[in-house]
Amino acid sequence: MDAIKQQLSKPLIAGIVGLVVGLIVGMVVLGWWLFPVQWEDATPAQLNADWQTEYMRMAVEAFSYTQDAAAAQMRYQALGDAAPDALLAVAKQPENLGVDQISAFYTAVQSAPQPAPEGGTTAPVEGTAAATQPADQPAASSTRTALIVFCVIGLLAVGVLFAIFFLRSRRPPVAAESPESAEVEEMGELTPMQPAAEYQPSADFQRPIDNTPALVRFMAAYTLGNDLFDDSFSVESQGGEFLGECGVGIVETIGVGDPKRVTAFEVWLFDKNDIQTVTKVMMSSNAYADGNTRQRLAARGEPVLIQPGLDVQLETQSLRLVARVVDLAYGDGALPAESYFSRFVLDLSIWQTA
Repeated sequence: MDAIKQQLSKPLIAGIVGLVVGLIVGMVVLGWWLFPVQWEDATPAQLNADWQTEYMRMAVEAFSYTQDAAAAQMRYQALGDAAPDALLAVAKQPENLGVDQISAFYTAVQSAPQPAPEGGTTAPVEGTAAATQPADQPAASSTRTALIVFCVIGLLAVGVLFAIFFLRSRRPPVAAESPESAEVEEMGELTPMQPAAEYQPSADFQRPIDNTPALVRFMAAYTLGNDLFDDSFSVESQGGEFLGECGVGIVETIGVGDPKRVTAFEVWLFDKNDIQTVTKVMMSSNAYADGNTRQRLAARGEPVLIQPGLDVQLETQSLRLVARVVDLAYGDGALPAESYFSRFVLDLSIWQTA
């Protein structure tokens, strides 16, 4: 017992013991036993990444049955900032969904009108949950009061302990330096930890061009085994007028057997006001490095080396298309390295220039 008292008389040991006891009382007794956290009215944005992906997959499947663009927009916005990443994860692993279903959902949530408040401000609607508050909540109030009391008592106890330790540490200096004081002095010379470098996020999935929102946006997603990949989309004005079409399709494969190993895609833009369809060929690293292949495919359009985050621009008389490489992955095997794609996701944004 005397040995324990002697150890507790040291400020460092007593502080560690007090911290451990406080954690046990605060986390185990108060946090997990007496006042456990109870989640209510949680939103999909508070789910982890895996469940957000499942939520997005169900939203896409529901839209394919109902074709309700307003409901799709509401479910998409319920995920908040995580919505683009969740939709991209679904495009990478569509499972039971088709690429056309994902593309249709993407078009619906991007083209749905955004409600704008009149006069620049919004007011709560009478009768809504946001405008009404419960009359009284005696049970919740008593629980909150008890929790506040426990927290205040705990803070006072910690304050008293620190005051005692501080007063004890201010003992008059002695001639001989004790091991404890040497240890404290050595610890006092330690430099504080430097903060970690700020995380730099990748390029925004819905980046505007020239600060002007796109007229329409589409997403084309290819996965290995989709041998009939050939997405095309109709471009219409806000009033529903037909302006043209755009699309992405397979233009070159490598090797033999099934599934086809795609080594190049073509992106095209048709403008009803222009007599010529603009096309560019997006090629793998291996195909682009092969001079014969690059020269042969140049007859179909300007060759472009596919890279992550690459922007490829096609422009006609009255339309401009920016195809952004959102995600890509090369396949591996007996074929040359980086010669064919196992996954390829392209974001197509179109502006009306005239």
